[in-house]
Amino acid sequence: MTREETTRHGGEKIATSKTALITGITGQDGSYLAELLLSKGYEVHGVIRRASTLNTQRIDHISQDPHDPDAKLRLHYGDLTNMAQFANLVYNVQPEEIYNLGGQSHVATSFEMPEYTGDVVALGTTRLLEAVRLSGIRSRFYQASSSEMFGNEPPPQNEETRFNPRSPYACAKAYAYWMTVDYRDAHNLHASNGILFNHESPRRGETFVTRKITRAIAAIMSGTQKKLYLGNLDASRDWGFAPDYVEAMWLMLQQDEPDDYVIGTGKGHTVRDFLDIAFSYADLDWKDYVEIDLRYVRPNEVNSLVADSAKASETLGWKPKVDFEMLVKLMVDSDMEQANLKPNGEGLRALAKVQTWHGAPLSPGSRL
Repeated sequence: MTREETTRHGGEKIATSKTALITGITGQDGSYLAELLLSKGYEVHGVIRRASTLNTQRIDHISQDPHDPDAKLRLHYGDLTNMAQFANLVYNVQPEEIYNLGGQSHVATSFEMPEYTGDVVALGTTRLLEAVRLSGIRSRFYQASSSEMFGNEPPPQNEETRFNPRSPYACAKAYAYWMTVDYRDAHNLHASNGILFNHESPRRGETFVTRKITRAIAAIMSGTQKKLYLGNLDASRDWGFAPDYVEAMWLMLQQDEPDDYVIGTGKGHTVRDFLDIAFSYADLDWKDYVEIDLRYVRPNEVNSLVADSAKASETLGWKPKVDFEMLVKLMVDSDMEQANLKPNGEGLRALAKVQTWHGAPLSPGSRL
């Protein structure tokens, strides 16, 4: 019996909620996924790394008093390099669903830290899968795979496209992907890979190119920045809105049978396209501010990634709700607000009209 079913207490049937464990809960995807699961009545357990300073700003608005016995969000210290920690955590929490979103997530950084990237992303996934196997608990497992695994295979890419990784990050993700498949086949785990294409939001890390652009616009308009330094402007990516994508993660673990799914919008845009929309939205010309710095060009470039998500659409019933232009505009609006500037507001108004579970963070006192 799982917690989504009913239990007997004093002769009465009482509905109980599911329990989920999220690694990387303080990241962009983890914070949105936590919101989604809480909105569905889950008890959510998140794993955070111990550090001298807190890094919980993305989930502060949903944090709950750990002393409250009825708290639905609980945080635990853990590290994907330590299997013993996760073996104990899985056994003690006994989650119905595990979402592995943790790890070193920056492609450029992986060239500088290849060993660490492999240890956390590739072996970290193996440690977590092994912890599930050893526990004997029939948890459903979601692995955050990446479109970077496809490398320069011609777009559009789908579940049948071969992997051609061109960075330590992509190599580590490919290893983790195949370990997830192996544990599914060898140990009969309900383990699924979500091959997610680029997904952005106002919570995106500040060193990722999309957020780097929108933050620069706000800084330029406030007079604190004069130039924006970027690398390859012709790299093309399939960019979507992160809250749409975490909904796809959840849908994968609601299926009777585990499987692997490509998730994306099906439309590619270059970094130059992003600049055009973002700067013109702020009544600026990006050519006046952007300069090329070869330090930001990858040793192995991936030219074009565009998703073919037909399988996810047909099987999961999943489709993105936020298009590229709306995404760019709402990110500019958000960074303008954070810089205490008055935004155009078109992006935020458009998002408010989209009927999704992600309506709450638009309310006062919460984060987009």
